[in-house]
Amino acid sequence: MVKKDSLIKGTIILAGAALVARVLGIFQRVPLEYAMDNNGQNAFGLANNVYLLLLVFATAGIPSAISKMVSERLELGRHAEVKRIYRAALRFGILMGIVMTLLLLLFAPLYARFAEVPDATLAIRAIAPALLLFPVIAMMRGYFQGHQFMMAGGVSQVIEQIARVITAVGLVFLLEGLGYDNRIMAAGGALGSVVGGIAALGVMIGYGRKLEKGERHAPSRAEKVTAAADAGGPPVLAQTKEIYKAILRISIPILLTAMTVQLIYFIDSSLLGPLSKWNFDKETVESWLAALVTNAQSIAGIPPVLAIALSTSILPVLAAAYAARDHEKVRAQGMLAMRIAIFTGMPIVLVLTVGAHAVNGLLFSKPSESAVVAMLAGGTIFQITMMTSNSILNGLSRQRSAMVHTLTGIAIKLALSLILTPFFGVYGLVAATSVCFLFVTAWNMISIRKLTGIKALGDRWAGFASTVLVIAAIGSAIVYYGLDWLEPLGGKWPYLIVTAVLGLFICAAYLVLLVLFRVIRAEDLSGYPARIRKVLSPVVRLLGRSQRSTAV
Repeated sequence: MVKKDSLIKGTIILAGAALVARVLGIFQRVPLEYAMDNNGQNAFGLANNVYLLLLVFATAGIPSAISKMVSERLELGRHAEVKRIYRAALRFGILMGIVMTLLLLLFAPLYARFAEVPDATLAIRAIAPALLLFPVIAMMRGYFQGHQFMMAGGVSQVIEQIARVITAVGLVFLLEGLGYDNRIMAAGGALGSVVGGIAALGVMIGYGRKLEKGERHAPSRAEKVTAAADAGGPPVLAQTKEIYKAILRISIPILLTAMTVQLIYFIDSSLLGPLSKWNFDKETVESWLAALVTNAQSIAGIPPVLAIALSTSILPVLAAAYAARDHEKVRAQGMLAMRIAIFTGMPIVLVLTVGAHAVNGLLFSKPSESAVVAMLAGGTIFQITMMTSNSILNGLSRQRSAMVHTLTGIAIKLALSLILTPFFGVYGLVAATSVCFLFVTAWNMISIRKLTGIKALGDRWAGFASTVLVIAAIGSAIVYYGLDWLEPLGGKWPYLIVTAVLGLFICAAYLVLLVLFRVIRAEDLSGYPARIRKVLSPVVRLLGRSQRSTAV
């Protein structure tokens, strides 16, 4: 029998895989930025954004619904019902893949013209076949997550990205060498997603056989359908029609929350040109769009990696605990999830926000529009908390609440974008994004506190804010003076050294300041996993002792 992963282990597996995938994704964008001009970058970025949005639309809600439904029924011993749900989901994934691929092929020219990047048509059509594969892959990942077996999804994600990057970069440079223009090169880069999908599907099929073999040899347990119904468990789904109704009822609200970030990126890349052109020249708008879709969105994709993993792993854990009416476990795991999201997300956000100019210059050909990178990266701390709190609400069977909060936030984002972008360009667009994430987070946390009593930091927000402000002030000085002093070295060296020094400073100072400002306290340690306690205990004891000595 395949062993379940704990919340921490599952999160680490998925976060590690997602981080590798993000780094590989940036590795893909960096050589493409050197190989193609703004027009080629915009065509590739536009194709990638519309593909990712449709991919989320076709897959995000249903795998999460499957994960929730499977974990609940496994907790109650309803194994035959789990198998029925899985088979129904696979059939649905095949159908969604066919529909989405045809839509993307058909409407590619219309969307490319609307976004004022007509050369993106071929790239959008080149990436479309990947949608045939990924809905099925996503259904399989949701099934494994429901078993709290995260390794399959993590490994497939890494293999997918490796295949995707090698193919995309290789084709772009091959086409460049053969003398093709940027339109053809962008389409070649887009084909990498198709090859990545084939590789990921092969990995998932292998893990599927492993899981099936493990279940075949597991000790059988009688299904507790009647007992579960009497205890108020999820309803028994005996027919395929009932399964689809349940999947849609759960998945549609989850889908609308899961697609938030990609929808916002889609809105930004689609509206920047049309809303800015009347007040800003074409060259400026093209430069903004290239910086947004190539530099800023790539770098800003790094901090939410842990939140994505945490949201995926917390959903089946909370759903199982909530189905078993274990309210104490729900509260403890929900609070742990929020604190992990905030404490681990902020230092990465600080590095990429305070050090935006250095990081941007290190990764790309020139550190242009670093302010855009800093603004988008800074807002990701609210993206992290939004995603984690959405997943907690989903685990508590409050999908509709999460959906309402998210849709309201997107409406606010759209309204602010329409108001601010004509006057402030890309900066107004990005500011509206941060407001959306902050609004949804605040409303989510109000609802979660009413349901469970979970408080992310309680009375510790002042200490946490002080930690962030001190690090931001010192970090800004390191970046400003460091780049100035090291400029004679030339090349990438100033950016590399400053980024490394800033990262080391933040890693060291962040934990120390959290303890000094009493954000992390000695009495909290018992609630953390053993391995995290080993890291925190010496620091808390040492600084706690020095604080008492100072007080005396």
